[in-house]
Amino acid sequence: MNLASDLTGAVTRGEIAAVFQPQIDMRTGVIVAVEALARWNHPQLGSIAPTTFIPIAEEHQLIAEIGDFMLDEGCRCAELWNASGARIEVAVNVSPAQLLTTDFLDRIRTNLTRRHLSAGSLTIEITESLPVADEPEVLRLLDELGDLGLGISVDDFGTGYASVERLLALPATELKLDQSLVQVAGSPPPYVVAAIRVAHENGLRVVAEGIENEEQFVRARDLGCDRAQGYLFSRPASEEEIGRVLAGV
Repeated sequence: MNLASDLTGAVTRGEIAAVFQPQIDMRTGVIVAVEALARWNHPQLGSIAPTTFIPIAEEHQLIAEIGDFMLDEGCRCAELWNASGARIEVAVNVSPAQLLTTDFLDRIRTNLTRRHLSAGSLTIEITESLPVADEPEVLRLLDELGDLGLGISVDDFGTGYASVERLLALPATELKLDQSLVQVAGSPPPYVVAAIRVAHENGLRVVAEGIENEEQFVRARDLGCDRAQGYLFSRPASEEEIGRVLAGV
């Protein structure tokens, strides 16, 4: 409860920060996108892991405020990087609670217009571990976002409500495999192979996250993944660090 109380107003106080982890094209090795990740710098406790504070934010109805901040930061940085000549996509995690806020769609449109971004440069990641396909209002909004041209990624695939049928029920453009599927040696579960095949047949891009070594990279490549993300390529980095990488400095 103390952390929940401390988390209230953390965005306003400047304690929440965005860091970015690159995604690379499996064929070329070039950085083509970054995922925006939230960090909480607690004034007394220091850095608190997202695995700790994000569930607290969701439980205490604070996730929309944090999510809005991350969306704004992701779009702001995308504008800066694009202005420097680096055409980079930005992926932002969005919770079902955030999707259902009344001004979410307007916030997306405002950011795209104000930051001079094409809709295709922004991807919204929704976690597969939550049953979003059972929420008609969420599906309606995702359809509207898709109509705008935004990318829609099914994140953490393989951890929760995993099925090809549920995948196809969402207006997704991307399937993001949970890191557990590439970090464990051996043959992947048959449903994962089937999901990747169906994803490609339906025009979805497949991203492997949590790639930490060459063996995992080869496993993801052999599975047919299009992009990869993980410590093998880069840890989450600040806006300035990503800018230097994109500029080749």
